[in-house]
Amino acid sequence: MNGPTVVVSPAPTANGDLHLGHIAGPFLAADVYTRYARATGAQVLFGTGVQDTSTYVATTAHRLGIEPQALVERSAKEVEATLAALGIAVDAFTGWERRFTSYVARVVTELRAKGALRLRPMPFPYAPSTGEYLVDGHVAGGCPVCLADSCAGLCESCGHAVTAGELLDPRSTRNPEERLEIREVDVLVLPLEDYRERLRAHFAEAAGLLRPHAAQVVAELLDRPLPDFPVTYPISWGIPAPDLPGQVVNPNAEPVAWTMYCSMLAAENRGMEPSSEDALWRPEAAARVVYFLGIDNIHPFGISGLAMLLALGDYALPKLFLTNEFYELRHEKFSTSRGHLVWGRDLAAQVPRDLIRFHLACNSPEFQRTSFSHDELVALTKTRLVEPWNRVAAKSDDRVWRGAMPVSDRGRSDALRMVERFEVAYELPGFSLNRVAETLTQQLARLDRAPVADGGDFCHQVDVLVRCAAPLLVDLAESALAGSDMLPGTALREVVRRTVIEPVRLPRLQAVRG
Repeated sequence: MNGPTVVVSPAPTANGDLHLGHIAGPFLAADVYTRYARATGAQVLFGTGVQDTSTYVATTAHRLGIEPQALVERSAKEVEATLAALGIAVDAFTGWERRFTSYVARVVTELRAKGALRLRPMPFPYAPSTGEYLVDGHVAGGCPVCLADSCAGLCESCGHAVTAGELLDPRSTRNPEERLEIREVDVLVLPLEDYRERLRAHFAEAAGLLRPHAAQVVAELLDRPLPDFPVTYPISWGIPAPDLPGQVVNPNAEPVAWTMYCSMLAAENRGMEPSSEDALWRPEAAARVVYFLGIDNIHPFGISGLAMLLALGDYALPKLFLTNEFYELRHEKFSTSRGHLVWGRDLAAQVPRDLIRFHLACNSPEFQRTSFSHDELVALTKTRLVEPWNRVAAKSDDRVWRGAMPVSDRGRSDALRMVERFEVAYELPGFSLNRVAETLTQQLARLDRAPVADGGDFCHQVDVLVRCAAPLLVDLAESALAGSDMLPGTALREVVRRTVIEPVRLPRLQAVRG
């Protein structure tokens, strides 16, 4: 018997609201897939949250002149509101609750008790003016792998983990002119090299499941010796490291504990009663974990994260990592500090969210960087969605007064072919927002051109199209189908076979003004 599907979008840093780069990447894809999978009868648990332990919370709070905890609380409320505004419905939203932080501490303690973590010296930049060690968002420099300018922690350019002491020409992000020293500190590390061959074997079994860039990053990481991964940092902001005064848990070492906790919380919120945080991760649970994440998160979730699972014991290792590239604004990276962004909630206040979801699906950065333009949103949604849909809806209205109409074998056959094309776009591992939007565009254009002499066949296919598009166009589907079983899946296959249809008056879409 198949267990639940756990869908995870890694928690964004709690240093602000969600911009379109967040939405167009993991969040919209995870929501659309969750809605589709539930329609097929799957039990799905979808979770995310905010990460308050990142050093970027501290650096942003300093820049804004507010306390870090105040920034965390404000950001969490903003992120939840933005997800709701864009129709992204999560079952679990984690934050700074003690229940989670205590679990992280227990996981670190268990790993240390097993002998999986070692106390070893590691170099860190040190700022003499403040007496602080600098990590992650506090220090930048050249990536020792790809030479790109990068903060410590994770290089967004090549995907490698970069310890602060390895940066080339490190500089403080707060005081760039200060001369830094390199000092060694004993921290807890996970010796990743001990797990490299097992990770290579795991990803060999998962061949074909990763998107090309992710497969390239994983292969590059595993084709060379893996450096020790710091599990604790000698800083003050974060979850206190158990039995190591003056140190905290590295935020990039939290993903395993966080994902387990998030899946448990999602299960509880959907009426399940998991026996522990890790219950869904045990082999007997037969759960399938699906990560929707940015390409820069492959290391903490797919390399060091899986190594931690191996170190902890008997757990099923995830294989499905649906990555995305960066989504840009006018072909430059979204930047909160420079004000170069579009907040998701601000756009939702101006544009119907179905149109936003459709546009972001059309240019979702699945395989390469893509860029947002408001003018393109206006033009694309008008020509590919709003105008053809309104013409199709008008054709359907002409049939409403006739009452129930028969559906022919050809009408049912065409509807089935349409369902099959959508299923190819929705199913894992080939799930693709781009192809969902493309399939919707093609089928809508076909119905726009189609004659309506056989009104039963036409109305039947329009109804099936709305059901197929429902995971993406949530408001249109709810309005058009009036609470009926609106999503694709087993029930839809039964709808496809019907021989009579009762046409209904369909809602219209409103175009966005430029």
